[in-house]
Order: sequence, then C-alpha cells, then structure tokens
Amino acid sequence: MGQNSLLALFRPFRRLSSQKPNANKILFLMTLLAIVIANSPWAAAYQALLDYPVQLHIGHLSLFTHHGEPMTLLEFVNDALMALFFFVIGLEIKQEVLIGELSSVKKAMLPVFAALGGMVFPVLVYVLLCNGSPEIRGAAIPMSTDIAFALAIVTALGKRVPFGLKIFLTALAVVDDLGGIVVIALFYSDGISWMPLFISAAVLVALFAGGRLGIKRTLFYYIGGFIVWMLFVESGIHPTIAGVLVAFTVPARPDIDLEEFTVDMKKYVDMLDFKEVQHTENAAILTSSQIKILNHIHRETNCSISPLQSIADGLHPYIYLFILPVFAFVNAGVTFGGIDLSALMGVPLAIMAGLVIGKSCGIYLFTILFFRLRIVVQPPGFTRRSLFGVSMLGGIGFTVALFISNLAFASLPDVGPELLNQAKLGVFAGSIVSGVLGYLILSKCKESESTEGKQLSSKE
Repeated sequence: MGQNSLLALFRPFRRLSSQKPNANKILFLMTLLAIVIANSPWAAAYQALLDYPVQLHIGHLSLFTHHGEPMTLLEFVNDALMALFFFVIGLEIKQEVLIGELSSVKKAMLPVFAALGGMVFPVLVYVLLCNGSPEIRGAAIPMSTDIAFALAIVTALGKRVPFGLKIFLTALAVVDDLGGIVVIALFYSDGISWMPLFISAAVLVALFAGGRLGIKRTLFYYIGGFIVWMLFVESGIHPTIAGVLVAFTVPARPDIDLEEFTVDMKKYVDMLDFKEVQHTENAAILTSSQIKILNHIHRETNCSISPLQSIADGLHPYIYLFILPVFAFVNAGVTFGGIDLSALMGVPLAIMAGLVIGKSCGIYLFTILFFRLRIVVQPPGFTRRSLFGVSMLGGIGFTVALFISNLAFASLPDVGPELLNQAKLGVFAGSIVSGVLGYLILSKCKESESTEGKQLSSKE
C-alpha cells in the first residue's frame, strides 16, 4: 500500500480531530469504562490485559523492551505512546517560545509567575497533609493542569470568559507542562546509564544540525526521534523526556514564506488553462503541462508549512483520538473495594486538596501579587471573579497527574498498587471538584464583566 493510500485510509480519522469536544468525550468515556471494568467481575481480565507483553522484533532486534524484558501493555502505553504525547507538548512549547505568549520576557512573565504559584502551592499542600514515606513520592502529582479539559470548559462558557484569560490559561498550561517535564526528568528516572545518554545526545545534535542545514523531511525527525527514545529507555531517564528534546530540534521555519507562496500560486494559476481539460461524465484528463504545474503547486504548498507545524498537525488526531483515550483506559482503572476512611485521609485527600486548593490559590495569589507589585502588566478583561474561576480550572489535573501517579507509585514493591489506586481516587476527585467549581464561578460572570472588569492591580 502506497503513502497516498495510507493517507486516504486515515483521512476520515483525521477529520474527526477537529471536533475537540468529541475527543474529550471519548477520553471521558474511556475513563468511565476503565473504572466500571476494574470494579466488575472482569477486573482480573483487565489486569491481565495491562500485564500482556508487547513484543516487536526486527531480525534480532527487539524494539520494546525494558532491560531485556518485553514491555507490558501498560508500560508500552506510558513509556512509548506517551512519548508521542510529550513530543507534541514539546512542539507546542517551542512554538510558544518562538512566536507565542512566551516569545518575550514581557509576555512570558505573567504565565510563568502564575504557573510557578500553581506548581509550588499544590506541593506544599500535599506535603502538609501527607509527608510520610513512601507517600511523599506523590508530592508532584497535583502540580499538573490538563489543558484539554480546562479549555473545553472555558470554550463552553463562551464570552463569559474574556479572550485574554483564555490565552493566559493556555500559556500557563504550557509553562506548567514544562515544569512537569523537569520534575519527571529529575525525580522519576531510574539509575542513569551514561553511555546510551551520550549517544542520544549525539543523535540530538545531529537532528538539530540537520534542521539548521535545511533538512525539512519529517521522516528524518521521526526516525531520529525513535532512535533517541530507544536510547533513553536504556539510559534510565524516563523515555517521555526524549519526545520533548526531539521536539526542540524540529525546524519551525518553512522553506517558502507565505508572501512568496502567494506570488507563486498566482503565477501557476495563471499558467493553467482549464479549457484544455478533457471532460467526460466519468473522468477529467489533464495535459502533461497541467500535471507539472499542479505538482509544483503541491510541492510548494508542502514547503510553505514548517516541519514543526506539519508534524504537530499530523499527530494531533492520533494523540487526542487514540493515544490519550488508550492512556485513560489503561491508567484510570481505580478500584473502590477495600478502601477505608483512614486510607482516604492520606494520599487521596492530599492530592485532592493540592488540586482544588493548592492550584487555585497558587495561580490566583501569585497573579494578584505580581499585578500589585507591577512586575507584570495586567491584560484587559481580567476581573477577580474570572481570574479565580480560571485559576480553579487549573486544578483539573487528570492526564499528566495520572501519568505522574504511575511514575511515583507503580514500581514500589508491596504498597505500590494500593498507593497508586489511592492516587487515582485523589486525581479524579480533585479534577472533578476543580472543574465543577471553576465552571460555576465563571458561569456567574456577566459578559460585561468580561470586558469591563476592574483593574486587579488597583486597590479597592
């Protein structure tokens, strides 16, 4: 099957990706399905599925192994498929740094300070409530914001949330993701094996050099990225970090800028003579010159999109309609049997409080503080109510929070499964409460408040 046939096969799947609410619904339904199955007579079969080995051999080379052992399905999803998710996150971070809300110190200061508060406060709340060992390993779980669900709620509220706050929330989540990546790299990696790490560094340098030399073929970055990922698996650094590092090497500038592309398209269109097309009821036959012109248009169209945007756009449907739902299904299977009140007062309460109280207060208070100190400039449309509502939405942790829960507790002997189950309860409870409260607060905002709010930096 040729490349064009493969693209045609996946076109209907890609078209679905533009319907982001549907993607969120799929994610929610897969989460619900995992919870139902984990608490049903099929729970043992569900666990057996998670432990099923994933093997792919090319000759004597085994691609998906951990220290010589095949990855389980759960490990494959969390270490391999989620590396693609973090690859896209890395592309989005790079785009924001180059031309977005993080492209200058002035623009970046507000979301950076807000995200800093949204990372520090949840950890402090968690440690205050749960600081024993090994429970302390989960302190980073409530740091994360699931931007997909948060923006879905903001979108549903329409004009009640000013555009400036939507941009603020998006940029904040990008910084938040970057903080989470650093935490994963520093605190949730095994003992480091240096030789694979040195080789991966050489491959990353080669990818970066390729971009500087004008290599724009996306296949070059996919192959290089896969090599880096395999080396990271052997190095002990969590392999999802490979996805982020590879993303930073992908060029963000197209071969042809839009102005040049527009001029060329006008020239090519003028050269086309549609009267020469031979039409019948079932066919249209082009001349050889028309085919050459259209091929030129096709090539220049591809060259007018940067590899960064081309890869991100190509991966988005697979991330949101396949990888994240599968991730939710294999990670969200929390069980409710055998949980007593004393267990709920530990890890679950600490994570829930970290998400609901820590995230909202950290984002809100740091934003107000730096407004008052006039260190950052207040964008138009910010009001106390709307800012607190958006800060509350920052407590929707879900995807990355579940991911860090797995890193924190899954590998612990004996107590690992129990603590992981408790962490999932805390993530679900905290995310749901944060989402509901954020929605209720923002729904009380009048549209006039969104555009004519008081300056938060002024004294009342």
